[in-house]
Amino acid sequence: MVKKAAILSVAVLCGMQAGLAMAAPNPDTGPGCGLGKLAWSDYQRQKDIAPQVMMATTNGTFGSTTFGISSGTSGCTNDGKIMGDSKTTMFAELNFENLSQEMARGQGEHLASLATLMGIPADQHGVFFAMTQERYTSLVKAGETSPVAMVKAINEAIAGHPVLAKASPR
Repeated sequence: MVKKAAILSVAVLCGMQAGLAMAAPNPDTGPGCGLGKLAWSDYQRQKDIAPQVMMATTNGTFGSTTFGISSGTSGCTNDGKIMGDSKTTMFAELNFENLSQEMARGQGEHLASLATLMGIPADQHGVFFAMTQERYTSLVKAGETSPVAMVKAINEAIAGHPVLAKASPR
């Protein structure tokens, strides 16, 4: 009885998923990663609705896409901008005092590491150093700024800078 209920539940879920899938065009090869993508990757015609529904259903049932993205497994990667920002913020939190001092001076190892984490090319580090020194007061706000606010302010300053905006991948 339990087995029949489980099969019926999967059939109903697949039917609902298929109905939703048929309502929209099918430009993709399905879910980008997760257990469903791995389990159904050998299916020859992945652009067909059935394998995409099965991929999505498998991922939804097991929550594998979220796990895969956060852990970098199941064909997923976690090397996107959000992770990069997290690394930058964590670095700033751990090195806030040193960064503040080096920004005031316009040079230093911690500031160079921050520039690298933010994607500033090595040949533009001098421009980055000068910009952080010139805007030190607004970036650090005389000791009242948190590391998170400082990183946000630096990102905004980079985006508005004529040279660094072009050099940075942000």
